Amino acid sequence: MMIKSGLITLRLVSEDDVEILSKWLTNPDVLYFYEGRDQPQSPEQVRKQYMNHKDQREKRCIVEYDHEPIGYIQFYPLTDQEKKDIDYWEEPNVWGMDQFIGETHYWNKGVGTRLISCMVDYLIHEIGAKAIVMDPQARNKRAIRCYEKCGFRKISFLPQHELHEGIDEDCWLLEYK
Repeated sequence: MMIKSGLITLRLVSEDDVEILSKWLTNPDVLYFYEGRDQPQSPEQVRKQYMNHKDQREKRCIVEYDHEPIGYIQFYPLTDQEKKDIDYWEEPNVWGMDQFIGETHYWNKGVGTRLISCMVDYLIHEIGAKAIVMDPQARNKRAIRCYEKCGFRKISFLPQHELHEGIDEDCWLLEYK
């Protein structure tokens, strides 16, 4: 599976990506926003948690920009329980996504906006998603601005929604329809 839009390419993760994922997931700047600085991921942990397995509903992809691996994205259909947990249970065909740019020199250059736009286009037009949701931490203002620029809107505030570095962080439920 490969998704391409301009200079952005998304491809399924493979064993060849273990080292680069581990590099990103041990970088304190990345971990400040994704997983947590108290959760660095060794290559063995990456293999266990991030490799695609046949029985997983998530699609896990490497993000390439101009043929260079720069980040990670995963997308998945929400289960009935996940929809109920965020009070979103009536909507059919809802997808979630999580992502990060691991090469920090690509931050603040519009690459995240291109990535999110590419993924939204794929999920809506190729998969037939009726809605896409994300739940970024409320303190991640840069990411939230990016998502809003791509057409997501804040639906509800989720107090103490995600355990991150030992603290229950507030998040926003964002929706694209």
